[in-house]
Amino acid sequence: MNKLSPLKKIGPFDVLEIPPNPGGAYVVVFHGYGASAQDLTSLAPLLNAPPGTGWIFAQGPLKVSDGGIAGRAWFPLDVTLLDAAMREGRHIDMSGYTPEGLKRARVMAIEMIAELKIPPSKLVLMGFSQGAMLATDLALRMSEKVAGLGILSGTLLNKELWQEKAKTKVGLPFFQSHGESDTLLGVEYAKKLEEILIGAGLKGQLHIFRGGHEVPQEIVHKLSQFLRKILTPQN
Repeated sequence: MNKLSPLKKIGPFDVLEIPPNPGGAYVVVFHGYGASAQDLTSLAPLLNAPPGTGWIFAQGPLKVSDGGIAGRAWFPLDVTLLDAAMREGRHIDMSGYTPEGLKRARVMAIEMIAELKIPPSKLVLMGFSQGAMLATDLALRMSEKVAGLGILSGTLLNKELWQEKAKTKVGLPFFQSHGESDTLLGVEYAKKLEEILIGAGLKGQLHIFRGGHEVPQEIVHKLSQFLRKILTPQN
């Protein structure tokens, strides 16, 4: 595997990159709220993608410092909505709307991807938590179908819109994981997202694990299998 680059600009984002071999695929990874480009870089050697696969670990454009969290984000977090949900002992429900700022993040991500000059058929979009929301929105809205989508501890946004967009991506492979004890983003909305994706004709499944808002080893193993399956050339 090639070495991880220092932080650099690709399009409007600061990124850490492991360049692909000529003709290799790219996996673009979006971190969670309050993290950074560095946060998920350990996944690259663990996921055992086909040799020559490149990696982009993008960094959110927004600086955040909420409740002791100091890092980056893709779009603002509705702290009032989150606090209300936690006080009432329920999970935050984002299925009825598109968060403010998501469109800007998506447009910026498209600019970054355009600069990579790689065909969508060799591009995997992946994210954790808020990054998974961006990756999903991006994959459903792009004009062409990407090679695959990884949704790690994500959630359902704007149900009706995503449902319509998903119908244009029949056959798109996706991998979804969620902890059954996730106190931040409830597994019930992950299940609803899986229903929408499968109902629209995408190919994949939700892997529910014992745990919370995380990426455990068992999910790393299953995600490795997914990446090898979708990125290994078929004879």
